[in-house]
Amino acid sequence: MSNILIIDDEKAIRKTLSEILSYEGYKIDDAENGEEALKRIKEKTYDVILCDIKMPKMDGIEFLEKAREARPDVPVIMISGHGTIETAVEAVKKGAFDYVSKPPDLNRLLITIRNAMDKNSLVTETKVLRRKVSKVQEMIGESDPIKRIKDTIDKVAPTEARVMITGENGAGKELVARWIHEKSNRSAGPLVEVNCAAIPGELIESELFGHEKGSFTSAIKQRIGKFESANSGTLFLDEIGDMSLEAQAKVLRALQEGKITRVGADKDINVDVRVIAATNKDLLKEVEEKKFRLDLYHRLSVILIHVPSLNERRDDIPLLVDKFLEDIAADYGQPVKSIDAKAVELLKIHNWTGNIRELRNVVERLVILSGKTISADDVTNFVLPRK
Repeated sequence: MSNILIIDDEKAIRKTLSEILSYEGYKIDDAENGEEALKRIKEKTYDVILCDIKMPKMDGIEFLEKAREARPDVPVIMISGHGTIETAVEAVKKGAFDYVSKPPDLNRLLITIRNAMDKNSLVTETKVLRRKVSKVQEMIGESDPIKRIKDTIDKVAPTEARVMITGENGAGKELVARWIHEKSNRSAGPLVEVNCAAIPGELIESELFGHEKGSFTSAIKQRIGKFESANSGTLFLDEIGDMSLEAQAKVLRALQEGKITRVGADKDINVDVRVIAATNKDLLKEVEEKKFRLDLYHRLSVILIHVPSLNERRDDIPLLVDKFLEDIAADYGQPVKSIDAKAVELLKIHNWTGNIRELRNVVERLVILSGKTISADDVTNFVLPRK
């Protein structure tokens, strides 16, 4: 249900508009002046604000200016019985969505409100999409391990050295790979990601090297593999420890010779690709157990970067929580929730088996289930394991 705030110093008008809009299915709050309204918009999120212009204490134009500072994305529709063309133009210049004269035509008012809400939804969706398509998320943290990783990235990224990134699931290995690509001389080229653990063993070769039409039963057309797709850019092989030995041999050849062969073809294709690999496994142990090729390990691990678990960098948790609160608020189109110090301390001592990914999910859970401020009780009730 959409929330609308009505601001008017005349009680009868507030009551009439409230009854009409409530009947249309909107949830209504009202305020008799601009000062009271400013307090309300700082405490609650509204989808649309209807505001009179002539009011005591603070007129509608002054409220509009202050509202745009506090809630820049909320559309404000100005309503006045003393309006002129100049007043309407001034209101729109100040950021009003539209201007409606009193007494308002009901159909026009409802259409204006719907249009304002449609615009508000588009603004929120656009913000979410911009965040999703942005090249690289920020690497949050000031702990010594994270500082070392950032320093290593700055040194390694401009080179052509292959990098092996190790660490637990959810620790942020993919983000490290993205930053290496972003700061490299190949940043204008593609970054192609392959999750080796998510592709069945019998399909991994086709995924990496492509295939020719008819090379196997389901090969109904030619397919370009990830190595070709990443040409002049970076190929990120995530969870490479799950790759079959047969596929490992072909990856080794591609690294050694800079050539690949599509499945079912006999022609070599030259590729210019920088490979970054990542794993949550101990690859040297996998080598001992004959599950991973030692020669491929040495080819891939020119530079080794270990991403610490969240339990190893607990001092970064407050920074991460603040960032997630901002991101989640942007996704939901809501004000950023605050979190008290005791709640943060409880999060710092929690055992984070799922690392950064788990923390992000927990913060989202707290945003949804808590009140205006996330408290220690909220963490106890919604995060910590029950005894």
